[in-house]
Amino acid sequence: MITSFKRGHLIVYQNNNWLYADDKTSIKKERVCKHCGKMPTREGYDACLGFIPEIKSACCGHGVERGYQI
Repeated sequence: MITSFKRGHLIVYQNNNWLYADDKTSIKKERVCKHCGKMPTREGYDACLGFIPEIKSACCGHGVERGYQI
């Protein structure tokens, strides 16, 4: 089984779809970050980080892994 995480939530790949592991709903429905409890911003940024000038990519880690900025 292929697994990953989306904003701290375990997700699984089944029948050509990514689903949340706990209730098998589509990951197309956004959930709050398990780490900060906030939804992503309208622009898609992690709410706890927001927009960071001159950064190409950033992630808070969502309580699963260490955060990063590139």
